[in-house]
Amino acid sequence: MHHDHEPVFKRSKWGTNRYYYNPRNPIGLALIVLTVLVLGTTLILMANRAGPFEPPPAPAPWKPAPVTTGPPGH
Repeated sequence: MHHDHEPVFKRSKWGTNRYYYNPRNPIGLALIVLTVLVLGTTLILMANRAGPFEPPPAPAPWKPAPVTTGPPGH
């Protein structure tokens, strides 16, 4: 492929030391697609409260022990 000589990460031109995925490199493009898919799936799971974002089951209602009036053990 003619884009194989492109780096996977490129330095941001905003004067910071940040890097971004290079879409001209096949691996960089694959990382962009993978990031979007993972982020989209995570947001859908969070919105539906499913998977690891599922709330814990409701606890059973409190039920007091039965009251006995006889001697202990009977």
